[in-house]
Amino acid sequence: MKAENRSGVADLTKILLCCAGLALLGLPGIAQNDPPAAPARDRDRGRAKVDPPVALHVDSNLVQIPVTVLDRDEQSIPGLDKSTFRLFDDKAEQAITHFAVETAPVSIGFVFDSSASMNNKMQRSREAVSTFLKTAVRDDEFFLVDFNDHVNMRTDFTKDAGDVEQQLGFIQAMGRTALLDAIDLSIHHMRQAANPRRALIIVSDGGDNRSRRTAGEIKSLVKEADVQIYAIGIFDPIEVRMLTPEDAAGPALLKSLTKQSGGHLYEVDNLNQLAGVASKIGAALRTQYVLGYYPTQSKHDGKYHKVEVKLVQPKGGPKLQASWRRGYYAPGN
Repeated sequence: MKAENRSGVADLTKILLCCAGLALLGLPGIAQNDPPAAPARDRDRGRAKVDPPVALHVDSNLVQIPVTVLDRDEQSIPGLDKSTFRLFDDKAEQAITHFAVETAPVSIGFVFDSSASMNNKMQRSREAVSTFLKTAVRDDEFFLVDFNDHVNMRTDFTKDAGDVEQQLGFIQAMGRTALLDAIDLSIHHMRQAANPRRALIIVSDGGDNRSRRTAGEIKSLVKEADVQIYAIGIFDPIEVRMLTPEDAAGPALLKSLTKQSGGHLYEVDNLNQLAGVASKIGAALRTQYVLGYYPTQSKHDGKYHKVEVKLVQPKGGPKLQASWRRGYYAPGN
């Protein structure tokens, strides 16, 4: 090769390497972040490709916390004003500067237990989902995941409730319970949602006994993801339960996940209650208060900050309970 040709090749190589370096610089964090955990293997589709979860980070000094208020019967309470709420950031009380009732459309993922133990509960569980779908408003969208030994994406995001109901009819009860893997896949899939408000609705009768994901991994994922979780726990009455250790841990697991996310666990011991509970979840999603504040000790430290909401109980009225996301990640420097 002639000297001038060798020189041209060398110059071209330098240009290509420089361009590659600039491309990497244009993607912040690409060298630091590990790839997201892979979801469980879909029975029919092989290993699914998913995006990273929707992360909850506050990008300015304003923090906004959605809050749901329920009475003793787990009915949503509308019509409250700002004076009902007290708000704390890392135990320091904050002035609520923004207050609104959230009515925006929601992107909803149904996470449906199709393990063998659900065999006698399938029809009523399908009816519960159908009841919830009747509460949908314009621009809501849905997807459907079911889980047993495997996690299956039955319906991708759709605004047609009929698509979800049709796929529910094809689901058969069999196998064990990969609940944690199903939540993992569903939270990652929310990256494709069209609406800023996002929620999962889990329908299940027990704990996990099949997943590759651990409870600790999923709790960390829920802590960071901006997705509310509501659960319908179809549990046998305590006096007749014959539980494995995994089933015994089921209610506590669902309660922990829903509480961290700002959702709620509705426990059901009578299948006739399912449709009513589905309606309650629909009402909870349509009656949310948003509390906004500027932290008095704002820190751009990239760390997790705990939030607590307290209610001023009405005199002579029913005792109220609040559900809210338990914290947020502050922006980094």
